[in-house]
Amino acid sequence: MAKPNAFIFDLNGTMINDMPFHLKAWFRTLNEELQAGLSLEEVRSHMYGKNEELLDRVFGKGHFTKAQADAISLEKEKRYQQEFRPHLELIAGLPAFLEKAEKNKILMAIGSAAIPFNIDYILDNLSIRHYFKTIVSADDVAVSKPHPEVFLKAAAQLGAAPESCLVFEDAPKGVEAALNAGMNCVVVTTMHAKEEFRNYPNIVSYIADYTDPSLDELFT
Repeated sequence: MAKPNAFIFDLNGTMINDMPFHLKAWFRTLNEELQAGLSLEEVRSHMYGKNEELLDRVFGKGHFTKAQADAISLEKEKRYQQEFRPHLELIAGLPAFLEKAEKNKILMAIGSAAIPFNIDYILDNLSIRHYFKTIVSADDVAVSKPHPEVFLKAAAQLGAAPESCLVFEDAPKGVEAALNAGMNCVVVTTMHAKEEFRNYPNIVSYIADYTDPSLDELFT
């Protein structure tokens, strides 16, 4: 891996291993409250992009008003936060990795489909906000991943050329967004197996966590 000038991190499943808790919260919200009748795997297949886009995929566009979708989204996130709070920690090796990146003067940003309510919950409870020059959330983009807007906006705000940015992602749609942005990607295999990423040529490495020795190449 060539040394990049900037790192752009997805958040959920990439910096914290919380996707099973999001899956559980969505499963309960969609089935117990909204009577969607979906299997766990069907819910999992819809878990990308903005919350309102997930609701559109499941129920059809326009089924909920913007106010209704926002209320459903907020309640789902409150449920997720309550259940995940006892387990809130960075993925193994990430604290040292962020510190090393900062010492090497690598610019860092977050490009996530999460709403600010969730991003703030993670960054502030784990005291890592200071590492990131910019944060691009669901509220900051018109179109979610796999559209490249989130990563291109993060790169622009960092003042970095897209080709000099390295994205850290855990989901195929996120890797596709990085590809569409002209960026290489490190995949963190918290939620998806390697086989699910086989069609993406921009992947430079697969890691289980940030203790992986292949990451040392980013600083040499």
